[in-house]
Amino acid sequence: MINWFFWVIVILILIIAEACTLNLVSIWFIASGLVALIVSLFIDSFLIQFAVFVLLGAFLLLTTRKIIKKWLKPRSEKTNLDRVVGMSGIVTEQINKYELGEVKVDGKRWSAISNDKIQIGEEVIIDQIDGVKLKVRKKVDKE
Repeated sequence: MINWFFWVIVILILIIAEACTLNLVSIWFIASGLVALIVSLFIDSFLIQFAVFVLLGAFLLLTTRKIIKKWLKPRSEKTNLDRVVGMSGIVTEQINKYELGEVKVDGKRWSAISNDKIQIGEEVIIDQIDGVKLKVRKKVDKE
């Protein structure tokens, strides 16, 4: 009957571990530890209690972790810089292969670099931001 005390200690250790890591691994074993604690009040066999703890913890981990991680994933808000990624812009200074040029996007002028030569007036798509430079590519019109 003293097994319940063991499960209380295990649960407390797992709570501390989860609070320190926040990886959503030990949370499932906290739940299975609670079930093992309840089982320990009715069944004296430590082997059965341990089997409940391990099997239920593994089952919960494997079946619900991805769902909970998606649900708890923080939503990322685009900052002023990030929001230009994916937008189109107009080349205002010619961009030579791997040499800086200039692009006007969202009413602002940016230094830009590309893997291709792009002439003034051509439309480009912003792929990413590297420091204070935009990495761009020619916009291909779908006809």
